[in-house]
Amino acid sequence: MLLNLTWTQKKINPSSQRFLIISFLSKTLISTALMYSTFASAQSISYGQAEQSISTDSYSTQANQALQQASKLQAEALKGLGLPRVDLNVRAYAFHNKTDLDLDSFKNNLEQTLSQGINDRIDQENFPPNISDPLKEGIHQTIHSGVGLFPDSANVILEDQVVRPTVSILMPLYTGGLTSSSKEVANIQAKRSQLTSKQQQDVQRFEMIQVYFNTQLQQQLLQSNRSHFNAMQIHYRNAIKLEQQGFISKGQRMQFEVAQNNAERAYQNTEGNFKASLFQLNNLLQTSQITDLSTPLFINSTQNQTLNSLLKTYQEQSALIRKMQMDTQLANANVKVQSAAKKPNLFAFGEYSLDEKQNWIVGVVARYNLFSGVDKNKNIQAAELQRYASELLTERTKQEIENIIYKSYSEISTAQRSHQLLQQNMKAAQENLRIQTLSFKEDMGTATQVIDAQNALAFLESEQALNAYKYIMSLATLLQSHGSIDQFQGYVNQAQTDYIR
Repeated sequence: MLLNLTWTQKKINPSSQRFLIISFLSKTLISTALMYSTFASAQSISYGQAEQSISTDSYSTQANQALQQASKLQAEALKGLGLPRVDLNVRAYAFHNKTDLDLDSFKNNLEQTLSQGINDRIDQENFPPNISDPLKEGIHQTIHSGVGLFPDSANVILEDQVVRPTVSILMPLYTGGLTSSSKEVANIQAKRSQLTSKQQQDVQRFEMIQVYFNTQLQQQLLQSNRSHFNAMQIHYRNAIKLEQQGFISKGQRMQFEVAQNNAERAYQNTEGNFKASLFQLNNLLQTSQITDLSTPLFINSTQNQTLNSLLKTYQEQSALIRKMQMDTQLANANVKVQSAAKKPNLFAFGEYSLDEKQNWIVGVVARYNLFSGVDKNKNIQAAELQRYASELLTERTKQEIENIIYKSYSEISTAQRSHQLLQQNMKAAQENLRIQTLSFKEDMGTATQVIDAQNALAFLESEQALNAYKYIMSLATLLQSHGSIDQFQGYVNQAQTDYIR
């Protein structure tokens, strides 16, 4: 860059030169600021912080909170079930009715009625027969002629448009237990949704334990392989010097070279594994800034609870068992619902017209289904079988959980004993490496012995980290099955705990 700047000074004027220098310095300052911000944004996170983050901000947590709130609202929505239902109705309709009427009977009745009325009137006047009879006959003919003017049939058309507002009330008096069963189902589902949220939180904690401490494991393996690779480099450089001085042969020097290459290959593999696990952790926490984990791998020297106490208390603690017990309660409520379908229903109803006529009607309706094409007895039997199956599945799940608790507890004890032996072996391996290195320098040992001693130490370092990770996962499995994985953080900070750093 200085060469280019010097060459440019020969081509441009002083003002342009100053501008170029300022531009170069600005770019340098910007680059430096960006590098600083990158390092400043890097974060170190503890397991407690990671657990808190995923418990509040993860997509699964937010989804389960929404579902839990929805179940709660649905249960609250059914609290008024069984109260009177009041509806405001407005009927707007128009009708057109066309009818043919037969008028023969009407005409005959009209003629007879008029004739009888006139005859009775004439008889009351006491006319002589020679006068009353011709008078009656004449009037009868006149009436007959007048009535004959009416047609024998008529076509009538009725049309109207009506807007009729009403208020109606419908109140269930007896539903066979359907109302109370529906409320019971809604309340059980709301409580079950709370257990589902807790179960999901426990699953997230288990996932976070697995991902977080797997990343820590890969970091420990990376450090171990890096130290192993650096040691092999030192051995190889020393071997070159010893070969040049004639103390060892070319074959012995090449043994160190092969060991160094193998150590480098193992180091590269663990580096890739660490980057992949770190990316998974960042992705789970919805960030990209985490570069360091502050909570190391650990092994507790003692166990807080006995196996018998864990087997006795898991039924009250396990969200899975409690949720399956609620599934049995739901199946029992379903039996009540199916039984209610066989019973009669009784409703009270009323309707009041809000127009000027103010018509009203009240009454009671009793309904009993005689046939619907659905065999209600078989529905009841099916619901009872579902309840029975739910009870059996709950018992089977208890057996599986007890097996997991027993196995995890045994694995924890095994990991604790292995840790003690590994600590002893570590001291022996370090001393053996020191002795073999001195022996080789004094031409009393072989290259193979030094390489084996170095490999043994690296293997024990990796094995110690792997054993701690197995302990952590066995502990998490135990607590998850027991239903108390939310207490895992207490084991991290427990007294008499060995940390693998």
